[in-house]
Amino acid sequence: MAATTLLPPGRAGQLVAELGDRARLCDLYGPHGAPIYHDMSLRDTGEVRHLVGLVRPHPGPVLDLAAGSGRITLPLLALGREVTALDLSADMLALLRQQLDRAPAHLRERCTVVQADMADFRLPRRHAVIVLGTTSISLLDRAGRAGLYRCVAEHLADGGRFFLTTLDRGADSPEEEVEITATGASGTAYRLYEHWPAGADVRTITVLPSELPDGPVPVCTGHVRVLPPDRLAAELTQAGFTVQQRRTPLEDAGRHRVTLIEAEIQR
Repeated sequence: MAATTLLPPGRAGQLVAELGDRARLCDLYGPHGAPIYHDMSLRDTGEVRHLVGLVRPHPGPVLDLAAGSGRITLPLLALGREVTALDLSADMLALLRQQLDRAPAHLRERCTVVQADMADFRLPRRHAVIVLGTTSISLLDRAGRAGLYRCVAEHLADGGRFFLTTLDRGADSPEEEVEITATGASGTAYRLYEHWPAGADVRTITVLPSELPDGPVPVCTGHVRVLPPDRLAAELTQAGFTVQQRRTPLEDAGRHRVTLIEAEIQR
């Protein structure tokens, strides 16, 4: 497993230091972290239900950006739509293809998988709906978001909708860092640290096994930007979109507040 010289902050970093040579640091979205991210994300279905319900009234093909391992893609296919699943990570898309291989043919045949950057892509058709879930827009810096808005505008059909989610901090958790135990769809228990100082523009997620093995310990870390919904709505407006609705909070778990934005491009 590839190592990195960057230690996670806070208690997670202290634990890594205590593990010493046993710690195997990896990217949460890379080849070793992707299966763990996939396992954990399958249990988080609240956002998926909201997005599928919003897509349902808009007939036509759907583009699922930052599709990853298919958390949203497969429910969209279940609506009977043609879905293009786009992601930059070959490791995540490999997990999606494994799921498609196990899916019924009538679902599999309606899915097109594309490896590309959501901030710079070219596809041969426009789409009735473009979805960017899992607050994945926070993975992009300002220049990347500008590229995303441009590409979405080019690929959204007239009257189509762009649905995206973003996350900011709730009012009920002043702690700089929290540690929780999460259980994946496989039944595997994980120890998750979220380091998020008040006012910080980036939060750091670190995941490792709940029960530490005697040998090497995988420690997967991801750094995620914080993009408040007011800033996101302002950027969309500046890029030529009309924000139709904002649903806040979509989910409220105390520390996290997820907002879903519905936008339409003006031509």
